[in-house]
Amino acid sequence: MIAEVYAKTDIGRTRKNNEDNFLVLDLHTGRALTASEGSFPPEMRRLEVGPEGIVLAVSDGMGGALAGDIASRMAVESVRDRLAMESRSERPLLERLREAVLYANLAIHRRSLNDPCCNGMGATFTGAAIKRGELGLIQIGDSRAYLIRGAQIKLLTRDQSLVQRLIDMGQITEEEARIHMFRNVILQALGAQREINPVTGKLKLRESDTLLLCSDGLSNKLEAEELFDTLNRATDLQAAGEALIERANQRGGEDNITLILARFTGDELKVAESNEITVEEETHFDEIPEELLKLL
Repeated sequence: MIAEVYAKTDIGRTRKNNEDNFLVLDLHTGRALTASEGSFPPEMRRLEVGPEGIVLAVSDGMGGALAGDIASRMAVESVRDRLAMESRSERPLLERLREAVLYANLAIHRRSLNDPCCNGMGATFTGAAIKRGELGLIQIGDSRAYLIRGAQIKLLTRDQSLVQRLIDMGQITEEEARIHMFRNVILQALGAQREINPVTGKLKLRESDTLLLCSDGLSNKLEAEELFDTLNRATDLQAAGEALIERANQRGGEDNITLILARFTGDELKVAESNEITVEEETHFDEIPEELLKLL
């Protein structure tokens, strides 16, 4: 299986700092790249997915000043280093990714307690573990994963946010959520507390499937249909990524914008018999903290 990959982060139009980060990790070769290391090099744009697999992830930091940058950087670097320690392991890659995310949570939480400059910091984390034709997903927070198959785009994740829970409960509409006073409140973040409940799921990849991971700087600005339309018009993944970021900036660019695009091809993948996309074996997170319930 071949993964064509493109990743980019953009500060947006109004923020002074970029608190987003991303991770591209090839466990077969040991090559890895985060947003902190600069532009996306040509040698990382075409990965032959070996038996060890690859991991892709985006992280959106929070905490003010430089703390958000520290949190997202710690998230991707902790996961990278933890997975690299046992890159040849036969254990399921999604299981190992989940353990690495739990480890990153503790590292960020400990730093937030011990460093006054980092008090209260946290980060979202949405990651994909790709191995042997299967895509495993893990999510903390509201960074998203979409899959494009044929003429369909599907949101694979569910925002762990207060407004999403209010939508699910029928208390507000999606239109009302966009302007809700609590629209920026997320219910889980790496480092915010000692214990977290990562949401996981998996699905079988098909020939020419395209994965999009992104921070809310993109998903808050473009609907799924607009994402699909932009991807469909682009000549390649780099052009698609740059066009998506440009469209988000044209609509205000109030937040940092980060994305990873990956297209999968090869003999290992079956041709899709339909555009149907089903995520299996999900775990869920439905908790609304008591202190927030009192405000509703």
